[in-house]
Amino acid sequence: MRWKEQGPELGDVDPAEVLREFKKRAKESWRKSAVLAFVVVAAIGVATSYYQVEPDEVGVIRQFGRYSHTTDPGPHFRLPFGLEAVTKVPIQRQLKLEFGFRTPAGAPVGARQGRTDEAEMSRESLMLTGDLNVAVVEWIVQYKVSDPYKFLFKVRNVDENLRSLAEASMRLVVGDHSVNEVLTTGRQKIATESKELLQRLADRYETGVDIQQVVLQDVNPPNPVKPSFNEVNQAIQEKERAINEAHAELNKEIPRAKGEAEQAVQGAEGYAIERVNRAKGESDRFALIYDEYKKAPDVTRRRLYLETMAEILPRVGQKVIVDDESTKGLTPILQMGSAVSPQTAAVAKDAKR
Repeated sequence: MRWKEQGPELGDVDPAEVLREFKKRAKESWRKSAVLAFVVVAAIGVATSYYQVEPDEVGVIRQFGRYSHTTDPGPHFRLPFGLEAVTKVPIQRQLKLEFGFRTPAGAPVGARQGRTDEAEMSRESLMLTGDLNVAVVEWIVQYKVSDPYKFLFKVRNVDENLRSLAEASMRLVVGDHSVNEVLTTGRQKIATESKELLQRLADRYETGVDIQQVVLQDVNPPNPVKPSFNEVNQAIQEKERAINEAHAELNKEIPRAKGEAEQAVQGAEGYAIERVNRAKGESDRFALIYDEYKKAPDVTRRRLYLETMAEILPRVGQKVIVDDESTKGLTPILQMGSAVSPQTAAVAKDAKR
């Protein structure tokens, strides 16, 4: 092909040569496209055949949409181009459902729970108790996936079904208890019974989940009647406080009264024993004296008289004055330290007369 400086002339173009040039370039372009397509297909095949399962998960493999097998955590390969699909199920992660409230996404631990849909929250939390009262119950259900196959293929939309089962079980258990048990003393029992019932329902419907815990987050009376409930609870607490104080006083007074009674009884018993023993001693002493009296009546009579006078005279407080002119060798003693009683003076005066 000849070209001039301004370009090729129509009379100088050879159609056969142009066709050969076109075929050559088309063949080279096709080869490049084929190589590029092969590289792209190979890259897509490699990208779609490799997958990674995290430590707290398992991979459920579906081949042409049907369950094939389950893979453990770690790197794995599968048939590319969507021939095998993998669904990762967190079997070690603890999942939870909230009823009556919703925790905002990304909120720190201990943050205040936010209300996202007041109507839905109110419908979930309002419950009728066994004594026909109304309570607002907020609770949490914590669970884990125990069977990935059942979790994915036996029940459609497990979260919604599990939420319905949890709400039904909680309403059934709350309906068997009084409002006082729901609000105060029976909360742990209600949570335990609700967990057991929910686990039985989950197993019956083959949800493939294991209920870990049911926690009553907050239980209150409805807002319109909350002041009345608070007054009733305050009255109940005051009543219990008065009863406890009365029991404490009772427990203090009864032992003291029992102690005093026991002390009086023991004192009376001791006094009785003492009197009996003294009477026995005196009777024995009298018997011994009588035996001695039979042996020597005069001596015994005189000895008893002298012993009696020796015991009585010191108590009388009178002085003995001897006024006998024939008595000799008697030394008079002047009592300087004590006054003479009128009785002693009268006795002395009579004796001189």
